[in-house]
Amino acid sequence: MSLGQFFSILLARWKVALAVFLVVVGGATGAVFMLDKEYTATATVLVDVRSPDPVAGMILPGTPNYLLTQLEIVRSERVAQRVVRNLRLAENPQTVEQWREATGGTGSSVESWLAKALLRKLEVKPSGDSNVLSVNYQSVDPKFSALLTNAFVQAYIDTNLDLRVEPAKQYSSFFDTRAKELRAQLEGAQARLSAYQKEHGLVATDERLDIESARLQELSSQLVAIQALAADTSSRQNQAKTSASETPDVLQNPLIASLKGDLDRQEVKLQELSARYGNSHPQVIEAQASINALRGRIEGETRRVTGGVSVSNNINRLREAEVRAALDAQRELLLKMRERRDEAMVLVKDVENAQRAYDAVLARLNQTSLESHTNTTNASVLSPAVEPAAPSSPKVMLIMMMALAVGSVLAVAASFLLELLDRRARSYEDVVQLLGLPVLGVMPKPLRRKLLFRGSGGNAMIPRRVLGQLPRPKGA
Repeated sequence: MSLGQFFSILLARWKVALAVFLVVVGGATGAVFMLDKEYTATATVLVDVRSPDPVAGMILPGTPNYLLTQLEIVRSERVAQRVVRNLRLAENPQTVEQWREATGGTGSSVESWLAKALLRKLEVKPSGDSNVLSVNYQSVDPKFSALLTNAFVQAYIDTNLDLRVEPAKQYSSFFDTRAKELRAQLEGAQARLSAYQKEHGLVATDERLDIESARLQELSSQLVAIQALAADTSSRQNQAKTSASETPDVLQNPLIASLKGDLDRQEVKLQELSARYGNSHPQVIEAQASINALRGRIEGETRRVTGGVSVSNNINRLREAEVRAALDAQRELLLKMRERRDEAMVLVKDVENAQRAYDAVLARLNQTSLESHTNTTNASVLSPAVEPAAPSSPKVMLIMMMALAVGSVLAVAASFLLELLDRRARSYEDVVQLLGLPVLGVMPKPLRRKLLFRGSGGNAMIPRRVLGQLPRPKGA
């Protein structure tokens, strides 16, 4: 279909198109005047997800879904029921009667029914990419719209505070009970430690262990020294048994050395006297007796010295045995003290663990107790709702623009529908399409124009004949 055919159909069916257009526009206009005017009040709420927690003292991490969660809280039935309770809407007799007519007095309560009814007119949406929520409420009364909007905002803030305080109260009760249990466990652990220390006399365990360890080291050193001395005296005693005169004690004894010197001089004198007087001379006999006496004294002194070595050896052996016994007793004492210290350390660890657990629970108890008594949230009113001055619906301009557009489309559609039902040839193009024959000429409509010499009257003038272009024969 060409543009000319399109306009020719519209010109032929202009009355029908105009009638449809006027009906649509008139109906839209009537609907605009018949619809009730509704007013939308708007309030904005700032949800600060980056502010530090007043109790914990740290910045709470914000999540991408946090603002959507707050949006759903505003639109929840719990918030709507709080609005109903705060405004005492359920106490209105007319409202109760409407509820009975709608539900028959069964099913949901008045508050729940009213809450669901209020939520139908509530709209909550985020303001762009910010942390601001826009709360809108629509009704036929501008004052009621502003009142309900502010009521929803305040109910959301109160509910948000309840959602934070109620778990804190539950946690506080739990931590309070747990703290009492841990305190009893701590007192029991401390009592067991005190009883153990009192039973074994443990006051400064580490200091006493250091003293006993030093004493053990000292006894070990004494034992090593006594063992070396005993080994030396035992060696000298064995040497004294085989060759007493060759022992160092005998050789280093000054009395024996002096007696041996006297013996040597007496022997030299005896040899001289024997050579001069013979063996039977009284002086020779006297010298021989003196030599024998000296030898007896040397032997007696040697036995005394070697006997002293034996005594020293015996004494050293006794001292070694005593020191060894003392060392064994000290080692056993130290082992027992370490065992007691380990047992005491286990009790000390129990006390420390109980103390740490009690301190941790007590800290959480204090924090949850503060949170359960807090009266602030991270949501605050940015701008309260005010009474709207102009209605938000019906939108006259939008409805009329849509009516014009829909009326135009329906007018054109009606014209073409009638044309399809009653097809007519309105141009030579229609004739060509219907008959499939070439057009020889077109007789246009008569043109009316005013004649200069005939006054206001006029006659129809037929223009010159328009001849069609005949198709040329093939090959011409």
